[in-house]
Amino acid sequence: MATVIRKDDRCLFIDPGVALAPWRSGLKPHPIEIETREKHWQKIKNTLKSCEFVIITHYHFDHFNLKEPEVFSGKVVFLKDPDKNINWSQHKRAYVLLKNIREIAKKIIISDGREFDLDWVRLRFSGPVFHGITSRLGFVTEVFVQNHHGNFLFTSDVQGPVHQDQVEFIIRNEPEIVYVDGPMVYLLGNAYDRESLEKSKENLKKILEVERLSTLVIDHHLTRDLEWKSYITDVFEHADKLGKRVVTAAEFMGLENTYYESRRKELYRLYPG
Repeated sequence: MATVIRKDDRCLFIDPGVALAPWRSGLKPHPIEIETREKHWQKIKNTLKSCEFVIITHYHFDHFNLKEPEVFSGKVVFLKDPDKNINWSQHKRAYVLLKNIREIAKKIIISDGREFDLDWVRLRFSGPVFHGITSRLGFVTEVFVQNHHGNFLFTSDVQGPVHQDQVEFIIRNEPEIVYVDGPMVYLLGNAYDRESLEKSKENLKKILEVERLSTLVIDHHLTRDLEWKSYITDVFEHADKLGKRVVTAAEFMGLENTYYESRRKELYRLYPG
């Protein structure tokens, strides 16, 4: 979900991280996945060089890189509160991150529920909301970014959205573009239940009904299943009726979808070397 917002020579980077599922279909990441991850991490690092502002919405390793804290040198870093509304594993990661960047970051700011005016852009953060359907995986902050050219909302890992507070922050801000991670259908019947999927679909429809919204970008959790479109056909139909777009992050950028993780078995079959 690494996301860059630019205006002229100003740059804001949300969740500058990239990661691979350690196991999928009983297989470790294919070399093509590993190569792609490294390519994207290099691109993230190169982009960060020109970004003054960085946001970390929570402390999972696909949203920031704990191994190379030097990328935060000289940056103004907006952080999810490392002490409040956080589970133990994320708290430990936040502690290590802060220990490593406290002396090199330009400024560290706790962002939960706050607003900031950066001259060229205004930021509004939600309070802590569930990472998913319960607090088991901790909490995240959603981010609304706005200036006189337009606005954008980044949900982070709400896994739906499922809950009312996750949805209310989105609708209240009347975004033009929303980037949402979507329901976790690849674990449906296990860590994600059918009721949560149905709630997520209804909430996605509500988001599409925001008058200003033109584009709903869905990627991250939903697209980890190759058949993800079949789970939300009614959302696509609703978007068509409203004249709105529903696209993946790749499609938003004019690129092809690769779905490497969900095609891991196929990659090993096609490229076993």
